[in-house]
Amino acid sequence: MIPAIFGLSGLVLTDDERAFFRDADPVGYILFGRNVESREQLRALTDELRSLHGRDRLFICIDQEGGRVARMRAPVWPAYPAGEVFDRLYDIAPASAIEAARVNAQALGLDLAEVGITADCYPSLDVRQPGAHDVIGDRAFGSEPMRVAALGRAALAGLTRAGVVGCIKHMPGHGRALADSHKELPTVEAGEDELDRDLQPFRALADTPVGMTAHVRYAAWDAELPGTLSPFVIGEVIRKRIGFAGLLLTDDLDMQALAGTVPERAARAIAAGCDIALNCWARMDDMTGIAKALPTMREESAQRLERALASVDPAPMGGENQAALIARRDALLAQGGV
Repeated sequence: MIPAIFGLSGLVLTDDERAFFRDADPVGYILFGRNVESREQLRALTDELRSLHGRDRLFICIDQEGGRVARMRAPVWPAYPAGEVFDRLYDIAPASAIEAARVNAQALGLDLAEVGITADCYPSLDVRQPGAHDVIGDRAFGSEPMRVAALGRAALAGLTRAGVVGCIKHMPGHGRALADSHKELPTVEAGEDELDRDLQPFRALADTPVGMTAHVRYAAWDAELPGTLSPFVIGEVIRKRIGFAGLLLTDDLDMQALAGTVPERAARAIAAGCDIALNCWARMDDMTGIAKALPTMREESAQRLERALASVDPAPMGGENQAALIARRDALLAQGGV
């Protein structure tokens, strides 16, 4: 097994993808809007991926946060609110906000579990900062670290009850970035004390089984390298100061914050201490290059993957159907006037 997650080009596997994936044996896959049409189509796609590898527990993930970050959209699937909605309710009724975040994530998770998706790249634990780029913006659960942690914990609990593992992002924090890392490398000039504040939600939820890095350069920690490629940020900040011992994914390696070819970026990220290289765009040249550039998955990483997949029961818990969960969320939001 190679320590990579790959994207797919369309609604079904091509013959080239099927042959390459069988031979390369990646950890798993990530899905986007181009891979999504209907419940039946999506379930058939994830079933084929499992059959291809002979693994019932296969890491198949998606970015399904709600708001502007949603790959599975209406009218086929319900629309879900962005994190900011729960932050506003928290101003009025903290307990209601936490419950609303939990039932919202559980309802969202049921959508994913139904179509064979095992992991959601959600929630964002980035602490929102005034004046920062809006690439995070309303996706954040707020600007107060412990509020972000409380709402993030609720979202993770909801996903777990639906049978889906969550992924905290973007470690060690994207909330201060003044640029969009999809387009360029942001540099954060904040000092140690300010940066420690950004670590607090991640530290509070450090026992989460899966996390994702940020393509952000932190001048106080590594003046040269972005977090994803920095042995100091990964080893000292994420693993030690945050205390995160779970499966660490890179953010998408195709983003313009990173230099070099995509296979070079993947090799550097794994060498720096990431467990998994994430490549989203299904370009065969990049994927074959990654497969050649990466070593076999480290035993330590394989154990983290196994713990992550075993952390949730694929059979949904809780006894509530999705309609009841959404009604409960909406009633809580309405009580707060949100």
